[in-house]
Parts: sequence; C-alpha cells; structure tokens
Amino acid sequence: MGMSVNETQSPLAHLDERMRLIFREIVETYLTTGEPVGSRTLSQSGRLTLSPASIRNTMSDLAQLGLLTAPHSSAGRMPTHTGLRLFVDGLLQVGELSTDERRSIEGQVGASGRGVNELLGEASALLSGLAGGAGLVVTPKQEAPLRHIEFVSISPVEMLAVLVFADGHVENRLMRTPEGLPPAALIEAGNYLSNRLRGRTLSEARDGISDEISAHQTQLDEAAASLVTQGLADWTGADGERALIIRGQAKLLESVSAVEDLERIRLLFEDIERKQELIALMDKARDAEGVRLFIGAENPLFSLSGSSVIVAPYMNSEQQIIGALGVIGPTRLNYARVIPLVDYTARVVGQILDGGRT
Repeated sequence: MGMSVNETQSPLAHLDERMRLIFREIVETYLTTGEPVGSRTLSQSGRLTLSPASIRNTMSDLAQLGLLTAPHSSAGRMPTHTGLRLFVDGLLQVGELSTDERRSIEGQVGASGRGVNELLGEASALLSGLAGGAGLVVTPKQEAPLRHIEFVSISPVEMLAVLVFADGHVENRLMRTPEGLPPAALIEAGNYLSNRLRGRTLSEARDGISDEISAHQTQLDEAAASLVTQGLADWTGADGERALIIRGQAKLLESVSAVEDLERIRLLFEDIERKQELIALMDKARDAEGVRLFIGAENPLFSLSGSSVIVAPYMNSEQQIIGALGVIGPTRLNYARVIPLVDYTARVVGQILDGGRT
C-alpha cells in the first residue's frame, strides 16, 4: 500500500525525474544505514547511471530546496525533517505484513488470561521489539455507565458524592460543601443526577446537564443547581485517568553511533519523561483515521531530540477511539515496516479489548 499526496500542491512537483531518483536513493540509504550519504556511495551502488559530478550537482539542488542537509562532521548528505516528511507522504511504499507476522502479533498480544494493563504492556513490548524504537501505549479511558448518585454530608465543610456504577463498583468523591447549603439540596441534587445519568457515562451526559442548568430548564433550586455544577466540574477527568505504558527504551541506545547521538537520546529520554505531554501528542491520533506520523521538529515536544513518533488509535466495535499506541525512536526508523506494524497492532488491540476476534 502506498502513501501519496496531491502532487500539484507538493514540493515533489518541483522535482524533476533525476532529482526524485537521487532523493529517494539518499533517503532509503540513510534509513537503512543511519549514516549521511555521499555522491561516491551513490555512484558506486550500481542503481544510478549518473556520473558522480551529476549526482553532486543534484544533491546540491536538493539541499537548496531544504530537503537535504550536510552534518558538519561529514561530507555526505542526509534528509532534513522536511525531506523526510516529503518522502513519507509522497514516495514511501508501505508494505503489507505477512500472514506469519499478523499471526505472531495476534498470538503475542492476545494471549489469554491477561488483564487490560498486561495486554497493553505486551503490545508496547511487541512494538518495541519489532520496530526498533520504544513502544508506547496510552491506556483507554475506563468509564462505566452510572446507576445512582447521592450526596452525603460528613462535616460542615465537606461532603461525599457516592457514585454507583452499572458494573457494581462504587466510588466516593470528596467535595467541598457550598456555604449555607440546606440538607434538602443534597437529596434534590442526587435525585436529579441519578435520573439524568442512569445508564449513561459522565462524559456522555455532562454537556447536556450543564446546558440544561445554564438555560434554567430544570426544577432545581439555586443551591441544588450549584451543587450539581460543582460536582460535574470536580469530576471532570477523574473518571478514568489514563496511563502511558512505555517498553523498550534500551532499544533506543542501540542506535547510538556517535557522541551527538548520545546527546540526542538523552534529550529523547527527557521528552519521554514528560508523559502527560506525550499522551496529549498521541491523542492527536484521534483526528486521523489511520496511522499518524510526527517527524522531528514538526512537534515542539521533540524539537531538540529530533525524534519520530508513529501513532495509531485503537477503537471499539462502535468505531469509538478508546486509546492510542505507537513507536518513538530516531527519525531513521524503518517507516515502510513500522507504519503497517503500528496500524495492525492497533486493530488487534481494539478487537481484543472489545471482546472481538482478530
């Protein structure tokens, strides 16, 4: 399966056939070796019937277009982040996973007897092992429908919201008691929320309830309405905090070949520690129907380490996105292999979590 862009709007439209040929050869060689590519290497590869001088001139033109750069310590050239994006969007041919690879993923991720976190940890480790970077999985937002809510006063200044969920579990949320709140307001607010939320999740009902109160379309008195509004605000984000599961960070050290590489990896480790920002980045996969790539400086989080993140959402049977997984590593990841790997693993994880079959 190939990935393409509208070439009339792409910088590819400004490249003649020779430039495309040499550009593709440089990027593919760089992704394979991780080293800057020189004109001598290209002329000796046997895949180009051009003189070293012609290759050098074309490489210079590609550099002027901002697609190649020359590290100060090397005479060779390597793609810029812009060049990599152009290659991935317009020239990369993404392969299909073999039947054996698919079965291996299904078997490794879908081993029976595992809880959700164990399953997702296995998926993260699998991605790391097969892709050569660190595997990333954002756990799904666990949110069950509610059965009943009531408010219980425990002191003049504190109260508990008791949330009983449809699956039987109970959560107690400590809240501040609004000043001068009459006891009747606790019962009124609890009854109102129980009626509006029964069989629905907080996320599903929250906006509708807030709009109803704002438009004064309820029979709630001011004190009970205030309590309901405060409760919805306090509970935002509390129902199912997500975690980031990272496996295989040691894999990132295997690509270190120079002192500057070591510094880049150190910066990448610092980026990975900023887990909430990384979760926010992976949440952007929600805007895409399939695999999404963030190459180097395209995202501020990785502007220093110059890393790539390849992310795909995983969904339930109703095509609702419940989480995301992917791979983070150097920009010279094997995109042709990692893209279908991430895509298929996301599909398998979604099907297993939803109780389906792969």
